[in-house]
Amino acid sequence: MHHIFSASSQIGMVSTFSELVQTDLKGEVNALCWYRNLEGDFNEIVTKLSLKENITEVFPEDLIALQLSEKGNTAREIILNDLQLLTDFGASPALNLLKCYERDDEFDFISTDVYSFHVDRSPIATDTFLCTYHGAASDIISNSEAEQKILIPEIRTKLKELHTGTDEEFEDFLKENYFDLHYQALQDAKPVNLGLMHLWRLAVDHPKQQVPPCIHRAPKENEGEYRLLLIC
Repeated sequence: MHHIFSASSQIGMVSTFSELVQTDLKGEVNALCWYRNLEGDFNEIVTKLSLKENITEVFPEDLIALQLSEKGNTAREIILNDLQLLTDFGASPALNLLKCYERDDEFDFISTDVYSFHVDRSPIATDTFLCTYHGAASDIISNSEAEQKILIPEIRTKLKELHTGTDEEFEDFLKENYFDLHYQALQDAKPVNLGLMHLWRLAVDHPKQQVPPCIHRAPKENEGEYRLLLIC
């Protein structure tokens, strides 16, 4: 898997957390991977947690309360350490037990849910960090292999039909409804799956960003399997 990530011009490889947060994003590189082969039984943690809603936030005290085997405890220590590293860095990490995200099926020609290829936007200089410990993992795609949906003529025409304001207000309408954040993969595009246990840093769209934001999507969940995802 390591060589697959290395072959992508949009992915930079690092070997420590400090490198992950301190390495500048530049050129085509808008995703950094702290590649890790981790021991530990993350499935045991998932089976012992309780899903209260389709997305349930898991707090450190919830993990600490679990009775786990040696391998389960190893997995727990890894997660707790990741949460602490990100918190000490100044981020606000959340650990989620996921059955599924909410779907956006309001329109048949564009979707604004996280299963659609999209970028994240922030008014401040930040990046998205994520790690999938268990279940299906997210995909990213290079910016050259995707097209912003609002620039696709047939989609843009339908969006203009929805818009009730003036032509000058149309661009604001697209932003206010998050239509401008979503992308469509080109026909020959080759998405990269982010895999399990690696900690990723993905570029976000913000005023000081030096690279294009990283286009990514949540995966279709595996039948009968929950995801365990750290994200901030």
